[in-house]
This record gives sequence, C-alpha cells and structure tokens, in this order.
Amino acid sequence: MITARDVERAADAIAGHVVRTPLVASPRMSQQLGCALWFKLESQQFTGSFKDRGACHRLQLLRATHADLHGVIAASAGNHAQGVAFHARRLAIPATIVMPQTTPFSKIERTEALGASIVLHGESLSDAQEKAQELAQARGLVFVHPYDDPAIVAGQGTVAMEMLADQPELDTLVVPIGGGGLIAGIALWAKERRPAIQIVGVQTRLCPSMHAALRGADAPLYTNTLADGIAVKRPGAITLPILRRCVDDVALVDETALEQAVQTLVAQQKIVAEGAGAAAFAAVQCDPARFAGRRVGVVVSGGNIDRRLLSTVLLRGLRRDGKVARVRIEIHDAPGVLSRVTRLIGAAGADIIDIAHERVFSSLPPRSAELVVEMETRGRPHVEELLRQLAAAGFPAQSL
Repeated sequence: MITARDVERAADAIAGHVVRTPLVASPRMSQQLGCALWFKLESQQFTGSFKDRGACHRLQLLRATHADLHGVIAASAGNHAQGVAFHARRLAIPATIVMPQTTPFSKIERTEALGASIVLHGESLSDAQEKAQELAQARGLVFVHPYDDPAIVAGQGTVAMEMLADQPELDTLVVPIGGGGLIAGIALWAKERRPAIQIVGVQTRLCPSMHAALRGADAPLYTNTLADGIAVKRPGAITLPILRRCVDDVALVDETALEQAVQTLVAQQKIVAEGAGAAAFAAVQCDPARFAGRRVGVVVSGGNIDRRLLSTVLLRGLRRDGKVARVRIEIHDAPGVLSRVTRLIGAAGADIIDIAHERVFSSLPPRSAELVVEMETRGRPHVEELLRQLAAAGFPAQSL
C-alpha cells in the first residue's frame, strides 16, 4: 500500500535529479475566471513533462536493488518514453522503448536522442505494451509501467509537495488523468496532509476511462483526441482505489475546451502546453462557476506538443476570434476590378494573406467571378465593418 510517507521518500530520492518546477500565479486569468489561480509548470521538466519524476524514482530504486540489472523496457508513444530514456541514460541502465508503428517520427527521434533503443510494433499502445512484456520475459528486462507502479505513483506525488510548499493556501488542486499515476500520488499526499483540500481530476470526453471506472459504468473510448497523452483506455489497478478514496470529482472536457485552453495559455500566459497538459486548465476555463472564490492550483503536466499541431491550434484560435478571416467577394470580371477590391481592403486596415480568383468553379454568371480572400484583421467587428464597406462599393461579400 502506498502512503504519504512513500511520496516524501521519493521527494528525497529524486531531489537534484528532476527540476523543481515553478508554481506561477496568474493575476490576469484569476480576474477573468473569478478565482485565485496558480499554474504548476511541469512542462519545464528536462523532457517536458511530469513523467521525469516517476521514471527517476523507479529507475533509482532498480539500480539500488538489482545488482544484475540487464536493462529496462517500457511501452510509450511520448512522455513516459522520454522520461525513462533520460533517467536510464543518467543511471547507465540500457533502455528499450516499444512504440506503436504510428508514432510520429519526431517523438521517435527525441527518444532515440536520449539513448534508448526503439522497437516499433503494432497499431496501438496496447499492442506495444504486449510486445514490451514479451521482450521483457525473453531478454530478462524489467518492465517500467507508465502509471500502475507504486514507485511511479510516489514519484509523481512529489508535485503536490512542491505546490503546497510554494503556496500553502491552495484549497483546490486540478490535475489531468490518464491512467491515474499523477493524480493518485498528488491526492494521496495532499489529502493526508490537508484533508479539506479539494482534488479535481480531468479527462477528455472522448476517452473518459477513469471517470467511467469510478462510477462503475461503461463508456465508449476514443484516443483520437488533442489530449492524446491522457487518452488511456485502461485505468490503473493500483491507482483506481486511491482515486476512489482521495479524489473529490472528475470533470470531463471536450475538444473545443482543450483547444481553447492551449490557445489561452500561449496567448495570455506565454505557456506552451500539449493537449493533456492544458486539460486541467480547460476544466477551470469552461466552468469558472465551479471554482469561483477558491485558491486553485492547476497542473500543466506537459508541453510536448508537435509544432505543426500547435501552429494549427493557434491559427484556428485566430480564426475563431476573427483575427484571421476568409471572405468571399462577388466581382464583375473586368480589368481593374481586382485592384479596386484589394485597395479597398487595404484602406480598411486589413492585411491580405492570400487571394484566389475563381471563374470556372462558380455558380455566378459567366461575366462575373468570385474572390476568396484570407486576411488578418483586428477582430470580428473589423470584419463586419469591412463586409459593409465592400457591399457599399458594389461588391457583395460574406464571411466564410
């Protein structure tokens, strides 16, 4: 059985080998959301996520207790892989990571750069886990589970110790949930030391495995989510009882809330978070009444988001706010008309990004054409004013 004392021992063991990440106050978001808000930036760990803590603790215990350790093996497509690889190299332990064949090359490359041997197998993480267990038996390796391991849980729980040391007045901790290792360790220690503290877990609506398990219910589970780091179909056998005992509630967030949370953290807090890392903040942002008047610590569990995906998410946020707009404009297909339209757009203060001139694939009469213009604007009111100016000049237009 894991205890709060195990978490404290883990803190002593990993001190100096993981980053003591900052707890950052957010006066602006606190004012907007009606609560006192702090962010625990686990995205600042060596490998970009809280997984460093549990991996460090587990591997140090293995090094201390196994004189004939041949190596370790893990199955992961992301943060756990990098945490194990990083600390295995530091401790001179050979590490093998089994990844699904669908793993993005960037994640494979980062894990290899940390010194691990990579095996690609299967289409899903469960396929990779089965292969890892098979290789562990065949090669005499120790399997390092991403969350269902007492040493992993204790290591992750050190997040709570730092949060409450830095801000003892916190009365609510909001934590993302995948298999449950992070929130189990946090809740176990925090509830032992502060029984009145509220612990709120967060999962995505597409993959609410722990939410369903806590209620004894079944739910369809889909892993194609922005929060892929917490899209775990099988809750931990060790972590589930801890959550039943120590976690007050589990909130669900949809893809829109996750996307907006990533956008807000970048735009207003200058924090880069992956989808799973932004999940806890998404729960606060989409339901502020639930946290009104409370002193809330939000765990930003990781920042390892693909740059292309981050670019897409940020551009979609600009489109939602009207700061990037696409407008369809009807014109007479005659010399000089295009230049008149572009001059009008420029005079209105918008900046053209791209323009397409369509004559053939259009339902307009043959001597007419349409323009599809992408532009940067000051926001939705600016777009509406631009549409009015275009119409007044004889160019009917609509926002797409």
